[in-house]
Amino acid sequence: MLGGMIGLGGAEFRLPLLISLFGFAALSAVILNKAMSLAVVLVALPARLAAVPAAEVAARRPVAVNLLAGSLLGAWAGASWAVRMRSSTLYKVLAALMVLMAAALVVTHTATPDTLALPLWAQVPCGVAAGFGIGVVAAIMGVAGGELLIPTIVLLFGEDIKTAGSLSLLVSLPTMLVAFTRYSRDGSFSVLGANIRFTTIMAAGSVTGAVLGGLSAPRCSAGLNDVYEAATLQGRGPRRRGPRLPSGRRGRSASGPVRWSSWRAGTGRSSGVDRS
Repeated sequence: MLGGMIGLGGAEFRLPLLISLFGFAALSAVILNKAMSLAVVLVALPARLAAVPAAEVAARRPVAVNLLAGSLLGAWAGASWAVRMRSSTLYKVLAALMVLMAAALVVTHTATPDTLALPLWAQVPCGVAAGFGIGVVAAIMGVAGGELLIPTIVLLFGEDIKTAGSLSLLVSLPTMLVAFTRYSRDGSFSVLGANIRFTTIMAAGSVTGAVLGGLSAPRCSAGLNDVYEAATLQGRGPRRRGPRLPSGRRGRSASGPVRWSSWRAGTGRSSGVDRS
């Protein structure tokens, strides 16, 4: 719901919860977060296109193509790096990305920078480079990337915020599918099958919350929402848990009790090799 209030799908808040509250290992949490983010974007895209005329969005398709030229490559590269990282390294990378994202949100919503107004010969390569970076970050965190795409579209291409939101979804969907495809080639992707009920329920909650948050957004202070999001992202950095369970979750320690009392040995599918 909080994500919907500020125009996002909520993946930024869901990731630290998957790790800290539900006890999933870093890579497992990223894969589950990506699956839920994909569901939210698929629901949000038709509603968003209904709010902005399709002809208006189609007229600006060169912007989406420019960003996709980099984001598709970035998504594949980011997912490839994530599956190859040790768990300890991935935790640190996720924590750093959350802090940087929170800082970027504070800066972009407390300052009023002008559009860059670059000439076309400079705008195109900058769009590809920005798309690549956004694709990498979105793939590693399992998010749609709208929190980075929207300000990029506004600043780099000079689009209004409403059009930028629709264009960001058009870029996010294929970018997420590429990252999802890359993750599916890794053994850790089995965590999705082992936790399909949990994923379905949480995805349904995320979609419902995003819709309700979007409907309540006009009644909330935009500045307060942005500051609260930044504070939440910094306060919920991923905390490493104990050894990974076959379902992709972790216990509190190697010798301590299992965090999820309902889990029984042999009920989950292997989530891949523990890289910690």
